Amino acid sequence: MSAGDWKEFYRAADEGNFELVKLHISRGVNPNYQHPEIQMTALVTAIENGHSEIAVYLLENGARADLESYFHQRTPLQSALKKRDLRVLQALSARGVRPAWWKRLFL
Repeated sequence: MSAGDWKEFYRAADEGNFELVKLHISRGVNPNYQHPEIQMTALVTAIENGHSEIAVYLLENGARADLESYFHQRTPLQSALKKRDLRVLQALSARGVRPAWWKRLFL
């Protein structure tokens, strides 16, 4: 995987280009990679920008449901809760992701 491929993949997730995201996943781009320049995961970025379909697809294709995005300093769960994205929350829940009981007090 070249950095250019990853950057294009990240940009596709950021902008909501689902077909390009699928193309890069099919070519083996690691959905969990955080480039040192950008320091964000494609999954958290998709959630933050309201691209639920892409976020669910990434989860179905190897994106880690517990991986914090360095730049956002949020996990996918934290982003989905912030955005109140029920579809992504259901996909995360199906993968066993649950907020800690004490965090629920502060969300």
